[in-house]
Amino acid sequence: MAGEKGRGQEQPLRFTVLGPVRAWRGDEPIATGSPQQKSMLAALILRQGRTATAPELVDALWGDDPPDAAVAALRTYASRLRKAFGPDSDLLVSESGGYSIQIAPGALDTDAAEQLVTEAEKARHSGDRGRAHELISKALNLWDGEPLARLSGPYAETQRARLAEWHRVLVETRLDLDLELGHHVEAVSELTALTAQHPYRERLRELLMLALYRSGRQGEALAVYNDTRRLLAEELGADPCAELSELHQRILQADAELAAPVDVRTTVGPAFIRPAQLPATVSDFTGRVSFVSELSDQLATAEGHVMAVSAVAGIGGVGKTTLAVHVAHAARQHFPDGQLYIDLQGAGPVPAEPEAVLGSFLRALGTPDSAIPDGVDERAALYRSTLDGRRVLALLDNARDAAQVRPLLPGTEGCAALITSRIRMVDLESAHLIDLDVMSPEEALVLFTRIVGQERVESEREAARDVVAACGFLPLAIRIAASRLASRRTWTVSFLSRKLADERRRLDELRAGDLAVRATFQLGYGQLDAQQARAFRLLGLADGPDMSLAAAAAVLDMDAFEAEDLIESLVDASLLESAAPGRYRYHDLVRLYARDCAERDHPVTDREAALSRLLDFYLASMARVYSTERPGDRLVDHLAPTEQPGLNFRDQNAALDWLFAEAECLLACTQQSASGPTLARASDLLAVSIDLAESGANAPRYEAVARAVAEAAAKSGDVRAEARARFSLSKVCELVGRLDEADAESERALRLGSTVQDFVTIGRAHTERGIIAHLSRTRWDDAERHFLKAIEAYRAIEDRPGTASALCNLSRAYVEMGRIESAVDLAERGARIYESLGRTVRLANGKYALGVALTAAERTTQALDQLNESLSLFNEHRQPLWEGMTHQRLAEAHLAIHQAAQAAQHAEQALGLRGIGGEWRRAIVLTLLGKALLELGQKDRAEACWREALSIHERLETPEAADVRGLLAPAGAV
Repeated sequence: MAGEKGRGQEQPLRFTVLGPVRAWRGDEPIATGSPQQKSMLAALILRQGRTATAPELVDALWGDDPPDAAVAALRTYASRLRKAFGPDSDLLVSESGGYSIQIAPGALDTDAAEQLVTEAEKARHSGDRGRAHELISKALNLWDGEPLARLSGPYAETQRARLAEWHRVLVETRLDLDLELGHHVEAVSELTALTAQHPYRERLRELLMLALYRSGRQGEALAVYNDTRRLLAEELGADPCAELSELHQRILQADAELAAPVDVRTTVGPAFIRPAQLPATVSDFTGRVSFVSELSDQLATAEGHVMAVSAVAGIGGVGKTTLAVHVAHAARQHFPDGQLYIDLQGAGPVPAEPEAVLGSFLRALGTPDSAIPDGVDERAALYRSTLDGRRVLALLDNARDAAQVRPLLPGTEGCAALITSRIRMVDLESAHLIDLDVMSPEEALVLFTRIVGQERVESEREAARDVVAACGFLPLAIRIAASRLASRRTWTVSFLSRKLADERRRLDELRAGDLAVRATFQLGYGQLDAQQARAFRLLGLADGPDMSLAAAAAVLDMDAFEAEDLIESLVDASLLESAAPGRYRYHDLVRLYARDCAERDHPVTDREAALSRLLDFYLASMARVYSTERPGDRLVDHLAPTEQPGLNFRDQNAALDWLFAEAECLLACTQQSASGPTLARASDLLAVSIDLAESGANAPRYEAVARAVAEAAAKSGDVRAEARARFSLSKVCELVGRLDEADAESERALRLGSTVQDFVTIGRAHTERGIIAHLSRTRWDDAERHFLKAIEAYRAIEDRPGTASALCNLSRAYVEMGRIESAVDLAERGARIYESLGRTVRLANGKYALGVALTAAERTTQALDQLNESLSLFNEHRQPLWEGMTHQRLAEAHLAIHQAAQAAQHAEQALGLRGIGGEWRRAIVLTLLGKALLELGQKDRAEACWREALSIHERLETPEAADVRGLLAPAGAV
């Protein structure tokens, strides 16, 4: 075969034309000569083995103006290419007065792209849109800039145009798949840039309209159509295509079919995951035949025509969850699109919020975080839309009441909800209610026998009957008693029966509400040895959804290995649950019982000491996270002392992983510690966990805890603690745009901090007051005064990062005051301090400030460099709020040099971080986006952005409203 002889073990050649023309052997590039020689190579390899005659090649390389020695030049190029190919020289064949190159299938990058596109089309046709999207993306990644880059000649120009058009078509296909997969929010940014780059491609306009509409931006979607119609009429004398006009009408009519991707049931891939969240069913499930039948029949009615809702009520420990999980597994065939599960923690002190649960469910169904709106109503609507046309079962376990459940109901035919609760939900409309009672004596004995073993029970059958009777036939009590017996081979059933008989008075209480639950748990608790019982009591004292092994070890004052063995024994006794490897949680009622035991068996000092150790653990660990993120920051040197050592982290990523995994537990501990001798440490823990607010993700919970700590400190008269809590509260209010409240809280923090000479708080409060004065856009003198005071306070405690922060913030104020050179100087000084401390999140802040100042100084190229570095750092440190703000600044910088398409793209990326930074910041970015769109000639969409921004500013009563009105005035909108 041609091209095989002489190659030995050499790797075959491969070629690329989707970018610069190159040849490779393995990973080693091969020199292919001059541009004209590369043009000949491209002309041959793109013919896929077909011969090109000499006249055809001359025309391909030189067109109508060939040199006199064109044919001789071709022979020279061929000779040099053979030499470059080395052992593969015979790939280039001379025949019939021309040349051909015989390359192996797949050796050309266009062949690889075509194969990927073919596979993507097959996947899409079969309904696997996720796979199709992945394959199209891989094909697009084969492009390396402009095809046939820097080659001239008629053939290269024709092929370049063909390959560029192919790339555009594939981009449109990938974006179409993005929308089918529900990635509409993310797609808006790219589509905005592409429509600016290719204003006459109506398919891009159509996709942009659909993406905007699905993102809740109907006004902008309609404005895109108006802009397109005007552009086509003015430039081409044409009307929009039929598809674009039809979409316009459907948007005007709020066509329900546009609201969600089409036929989501057949989609496989990251956007439409089929959740399978049901907990494992117990292998020894026993009895409940009538209940299983009743619930199964009810769930089966959901298939095809109604939404079924069944609510199972009963006392704690009666087996509601076990029954519901068993029935749900049995009914899976009726719900092929997935099963959702959530423990709503209805009997605990902090029941799950429907908004948070809906966010979890939407993520489980494949909705990206950026597409999940704020607010329970908006999330519930998106949840129902996502489930429309699908058959999904939602198991809502341990509900508080009907109000908690209503937003979580699917609401569409073919879906079902199965609910468990301690209360009977008579006010849950259309629900099929079931009251679950204790087991029958026969069922109870069968369950006991399955756990303990047939042989042991058969020899003492009457004693076994006495045991289950003493348990009141309550499933949880039976399981605990039987598990204790099964793990102790020296015990007889009669021995267990006699032990339970001693507690007959408490067993009688099983028929009386909470006392029944308490008595049931006492059966297991009474079997614990002294060390197990102590662990059970003390671990139950802590608030929070669960607890890590390291935190539990601190509570117990033990090393982690010793604590793990002890805690796992409680899991074996069914008194604790293993939420995940290394994490543990109580059933909410078991936690209440554990606390009752602790109050009964431990003096107040013991209980306070356990919680104090937990607080110490979090504070010491969090101080290390803070130091990792902010080296040199003196706050860690001014924290209340701790006795627990806390965790060490191998690197920044490990520290951040721990922080965000522990966020709920850490904040729960902070709030629980907001009293007495632990109050000062609680305010310090709040201060060093400020990343939870600045990231945006945990801001609402952080704010609630900060408010609780501040109020507790005010009530107790702890001035230092209140000052720090007030600063934390001020910061989170400022981040979400509530500036008046932030100003009031920072003023209180400053006054209180000054009273006790807490220079850490003084510096931070002055900085915060300066930021708020700056954001008000009127109080420039106040901003400057506060930032200068902050610098004094930071220097008093030799806090270099704090000083850098004040310098950078003062720089931003000077930008607004028109003192541009001073602004650049201050930002450079601040950035230098940060650079000396390493690659930290604060270096990102420094580069951000410098980028803003350089933009104002019209040194835009340098500004873009600083802002892009800042963006990368914020992403690395998981700060989505600051990522959004940096996208805003990048948009401003690009707009300053009239790069409107790039400006619009960055503004859209800022908007895509939905819910980050509050409504005020959203309005600011919408105003900026409108300016970019106007420069791109998209007048109607620009005005739609400004109208939305104005409505936000008017609702918030912000001074920016006047500026936006000016943009919307006839003179500004031209």
